[in-house]
Amino acid sequence: MTAPTGHREDHSHETMAGRLRAAGLRPTRQRIALGRLLFARGYRHISAEALHDEAQTAAVPVSLATIYNTLHQFTEAGLLREIAVDGGRTYFDTNVSDHHHFFVEGENRLIDMAGSVELESWPEPPQGMEITSVEVVVRVRRGCT
Repeated sequence: MTAPTGHREDHSHETMAGRLRAAGLRPTRQRIALGRLLFARGYRHISAEALHDEAQTAAVPVSLATIYNTLHQFTEAGLLREIAVDGGRTYFDTNVSDHHHFFVEGENRLIDMAGSVELESWPEPPQGMEITSVEVVVRVRRGCT
């Protein structure tokens, strides 16, 4: 999980309920509470386990399974972006704009990449398919100084 950066909004109970309704989701108590935890600290990357820890600290009674379900519902509704780094490691990004990431090995955290990434050529998609997006994750580690 990266430190929160930029983009802060009002995340009161009423505002979050409205945001969920606008995304086509029913504003349940748990969704509102989790939405407030997710979005109140600006743009950030978070795993389901880290959000579960935050929910426990904030006394939000919710299971890890409910966290996963809610994160996937928020992603399907366009409120989050899912970023798979390794086969078993997934993060959720509160910044849904098109951007790429650095993954810091050994720290298991993502950092938003500034600027753009340019590809000189695109691979030809399989027959009957079209490319819908390209997401770049560049793996980095701390160098010896």
